[in-house]
Formats: sequence, C-alpha cells, structure tokens
Amino acid sequence: MPTPETTERGDRYEAFRALHQGSRPLLLPNAWDHASASALVARGFTAIATTSLGVASALGKPDGQGGGMRDDTVALARRITRLAALVTVDAEGGFSDDPDEVAALAAELAAAGVVGMNLEDGRSDGTLADLGFQRAAISAVKAAVPDMFVNARTDAFWLVRPDGKPLDEALRRCAAYVEAGADGVFVPGLDDDAEISAVVGEVAAPVNLLFNPARHTYGRLADLGVARISCGSLLFRTALHSAVELAWSIAGDTYDAGRAAAGVPSYAETQALADPFAEPTAD
Repeated sequence: MPTPETTERGDRYEAFRALHQGSRPLLLPNAWDHASASALVARGFTAIATTSLGVASALGKPDGQGGGMRDDTVALARRITRLAALVTVDAEGGFSDDPDEVAALAAELAAAGVVGMNLEDGRSDGTLADLGFQRAAISAVKAAVPDMFVNARTDAFWLVRPDGKPLDEALRRCAAYVEAGADGVFVPGLDDDAEISAVVGEVAAPVNLLFNPARHTYGRLADLGVARISCGSLLFRTALHSAVELAWSIAGDTYDAGRAAAGVPSYAETQALADPFAEPTAD
C-alpha cells in the first residue's frame, strides 16, 4: 500500500478504500487528541480514526449534542492529518440538520486531508434520524466530495427495542444508505454471530463493527467477513481507567513498580509525540 507521505490525495482515498478489501479486516484505532493520534501512528498504524466521545470528553463537552463539537472536530482533523497515516473522522450526525451543511463539513475535512467520515443516525433524544434525511446527507456528501469514504452508521441495535426487530431495521437502513452512496456501513451493537453473518451477507458494502471485548475477537470477526473493526471510545475509556487505577494504587501503597512501568513511554518519547505538529519556523 502506498504510504501517506508519498501519495497524492486521490491515491490516499484509494489506499484507504483498499484497506476495506483485504483478506483481513482493517483494525481502526480511535484517537481523541494529538498525543494519542501521534502515539498510534508511531506504533505502526497506517490508518486511524477519531472518537467523538473521547474528543468531546477531553474538552469537557458532552458527546452527540449536535453542532457543539463541529469546530473542535475540524480543528483536530486539520492537525492530525499531518501524521503519516490515513485519517477518518467521527462526524457524529454531521453537526447539522441541513444536508448541504453536512456536505460543507465533508468538503472542509477533505481540504484538511481527511479521507473518510462516519455519519450516524442515532440522535441525542434516543431516536433514529429520519431515513430520508440520512439518505440526503449521504448523497450531498458524495456529491461534494465523491472520493470521501462515507461510513454510514446505524444505531438500530442500540435504539430499537428487541421486540422492534433491530436486525430488520439495521438491514433496511444499511440498504438505504448504500443506495444513497455510502461506501461502507457501521453497525455498533451487532454482536451475535448469526446476525453479523446476515448483515455481511445482505449488505452490498464493507461492514464495520464496533469491537466488543466481551463478545468479539479479531479472528472471529475476520472469519465472519467483517471488513473493518472500530475501537470506538474503548481506547480512551481504557486510558482513563488505567490512569485512575495507577494513581489509586500509589495512594493505597499497592503500586507494582515493575508492572506499572512496563512499556510506559519516557518523558522524551512522550515529548517527541508533538514533533509532527510543530509549526515551521521562519528563517
């Protein structure tokens, strides 16, 4: 695969699309700030995503509340695209109820070097967005930036009651989103093997799942034909947990120096994570 540093923008779109067509799923880790993005790329990930929960929480803002995170999302995207990786952005519901404004967001992200974006249909009031609006937003994005990889997310498994047949609703929405131009579909909450097989078999686009450590393994999802596996907010939440537990172990005098220090980057290594974001100096 061409590396992000040596490809033109069109090649970057093609490279990202190709990652969904391999013999094994694309494992996509989700960053929440500059340091986490830089660390993931330094570790060897050639494609990274953002997590709206992590980005919002790190800034002291709520997730999924409409347009309040639009500018912050774009600002982060503009900087992490300097890294040697392909970047896709969690754009929540597009931060607008106007398809043209969602398309304008896509164009802004594309200008920053972003190659993909997630558009979700879950809303903060616990409902699913109108299907017509979601289709219009996807179509508007593809008209504005034809090469942008639109990963259309449906929250049917989270927001439709079991007796409301979430699988049927997810399949209906996935089909509609692909017809509108989506390049892939994302179905968080889809955990059952038989239901995963049904979605993979019936949807005419790469299927993305949210990794559930209690239910999934990378190998099993690969066997089921999943094309892309997202870490979502898992890395961010795990980082919070690990930091708090480490501090608590010090306070409780249960700190295990050997275990705690294993793999922890040094001050210099952590400082170096900022290098890709340094502003050029004037001569």
